[in-house]
Amino acid sequence: MAETQTSTALDAVISIQYLSDENAVFTEENGFITLKATLTNEDGSKEEKSFPRVYLHSAFPFDMPDSYISVLDKDQKEIGMIREISALSPDTQKILRDELRRKYYAPVIQKILSVKERYGFSYWRVILKDGSEFSFTVQDTYRSMLRITSKHIFVIDVDGNRFEIPDAEALDRTSYKKIELYL
Repeated sequence: MAETQTSTALDAVISIQYLSDENAVFTEENGFITLKATLTNEDGSKEEKSFPRVYLHSAFPFDMPDSYISVLDKDQKEIGMIREISALSPDTQKILRDELRRKYYAPVIQKILSVKERYGFSYWRVILKDGSEFSFTVQDTYRSMLRITSKHIFVIDVDGNRFEIPDAEALDRTSYKKIELYL
């Protein structure tokens, strides 16, 4: 009996509601994404629900940015999962891709002017891809540099902003030397 209860509880936890054009309509209203969906309840019945604001979270933002997108309500509870954005209507694809691009925006670092360490923080001065100079602060530099591949790196600053170095080896020699210690 306890085994049956555990199995039922586990099924409820791992049950994934997949969202598609057949059961979900995404719209944009006042800069927010809304959702009207027909969801399946635990007992198998269908229920029409509206969400005035939803949030998107990519399960694999670097490797598969258009796949396995979790859709969350205002309380960060998962409503459902989108397997592949390209399987949705063109209008829905645009809404979702624009939101994901905004959420996962990461300026590209073109050149590193300086990286100075002080008391567990590093202070970076860089030139971004658009040519602008930018400064930011990183705490615990070793942990704040995420290696996506051997060359592709993301640097996360103290405010949670992400900066991208698509190919560390393509940086000029002086820039590479400034971060080589952390790689």
